Amino acid sequence: MTKTATRDLADLIVKPITTEKATLLLEQNKYTFDVRPQATKPEIKAAIEMLFDVKVTKVNTLNRPRQAKRVGRFLGYKPQMKRAIVTLQEGDSIVLFPEV
Repeated sequence: MTKTATRDLADLIVKPITTEKATLLLEQNKYTFDVRPQATKPEIKAAIEMLFDVKVTKVNTLNRPRQAKRVGRFLGYKPQMKRAIVTLQEGDSIVLFPEV
């Protein structure tokens, strides 16, 4: 288990990603999330297993390049997020789109 407290694990996951590529990965039982940049793979695994009550078999992470944002003549940057692609055990699933 990780050194991070259980109550802090939920803060590592920012939001699920619902892009076209991410929805295609759902067929392979892979879910994509934005996570905090300092999150490690074991912490991400523990957070997903705790929040959604599923079994994670694999975690892939990637640091996305920071995006420039211009306001007039001033150049700033959007907050940088790490992206995690989580593979779940066969038979487990996360409901991202609840039935309305």
